[in-house]
Amino acid sequence: MNPISPARATTVTRLGTQELIHQPCPACGSSPLRGFYAVRGVPAHSVLRLESREEALSYPRGDVHLAFCWQCGFITNIAFDPSLNAYSQRYEETQAFSPTFNAFNRRLAEYLINRFDLHGKTILEIGCGKGDFLALLCELGENRGIGFDPAFIPERAPTVKRGQVTYVADFYSEHYSDIEADFYVCKMTLEHIQPVADFVNMVRKAVGERHDAVVFFQIPEATRILQKLAFWDVYYEHCSYFTPGSLGRLFRRSGFNVLDLWVDFDDQYLMIEALPWVGGAQMPPLPQEDDLSRLIPLTAYFSQTVPQVLQYWRNRLREYYQNQQRVVLWGGGSKAVAFLTTLGLDKEIAYVVDVNPYKENTFIAGSGHWITAPEHLQVEPPDVVIVMNPVYTGEIEAMLAAQNLRPVLIPLNA
Repeated sequence: MNPISPARATTVTRLGTQELIHQPCPACGSSPLRGFYAVRGVPAHSVLRLESREEALSYPRGDVHLAFCWQCGFITNIAFDPSLNAYSQRYEETQAFSPTFNAFNRRLAEYLINRFDLHGKTILEIGCGKGDFLALLCELGENRGIGFDPAFIPERAPTVKRGQVTYVADFYSEHYSDIEADFYVCKMTLEHIQPVADFVNMVRKAVGERHDAVVFFQIPEATRILQKLAFWDVYYEHCSYFTPGSLGRLFRRSGFNVLDLWVDFDDQYLMIEALPWVGGAQMPPLPQEDDLSRLIPLTAYFSQTVPQVLQYWRNRLREYYQNQQRVVLWGGGSKAVAFLTTLGLDKEIAYVVDVNPYKENTFIAGSGHWITAPEHLQVEPPDVVIVMNPVYTGEIEAMLAAQNLRPVLIPLNA
């Protein structure tokens, strides 16, 4: 196993919810915002393939300073610096090596195809990653697709009929707004964009007057993060955080009618379905959009309670280490980066496991922990496995049982 260099510590600051931030809200333009949580010196990227421990330890860092808008409920990192981001083919975001995730993706694709009669249509995906979901929509519905993502890698494109899907290794922008589509999909991308109103307005302008063109977005759901004190779901790449209400309000202000708002994937993902508003009375808000009164005390609860959660995890992991118990993390993505760097962990965690073969023998940004394949568990059997995402617990249990390993399994939030 590769040795681990000392981790660079981060600083977590508890901020009162009445701290006024005299900046306009990127979603609605209101001011001031209220700051409630800050983490200093976190890695600017979480899922870049970093080939050496030295590169991982020295990777550029930025600050997280979360503030929320009392007018619309949007939460943003006011310390975000987009110049620190470097989205490219080194970006390894895919979850397509997990049967659990693939089953969710297929179920979602089938639902959208059936709900919106996506057969023989043109589908445009903003932030298509490696192209898996777009390929599913096109394959299952005999649709045509075009996907945009600077992290797209041609040789890893899913197999589809010749000419059925076109990929553009670039950010979607106004430069491509003349490309017409029947269905616009954007999964796990809006949270990476800070000027969210500008972005959604750009999408609305691209849709134009095609009143039947459906827009579907999927993003992390922020209410769960606050309720569950999930500090591991707060990281630099995610500069924008939405609840159902703040997302619905943004789309309405941008000229859409909101058809539905719902959560899935163990309530981790928030979905919105919308149509362009082309005149007449706009559809009234959905009941789930009425969440401002709940959000305000939740931000205070998060601010006041997270320091206790951090201390709990530091004490627990220190005890495992002192008792010579080998602890590993399962999941080498953004949650692991936030968990390790926010806690300032080093030798307490032996290594990180991930099922994505493209992450094998790479290193966690900020902490330098080694990422390896599940087969390595046979070489250095763990006593404790911390599951970064509890939705994968059953899948992980089966993989451990197949190797005749029975460590203590601790899903986060459990």
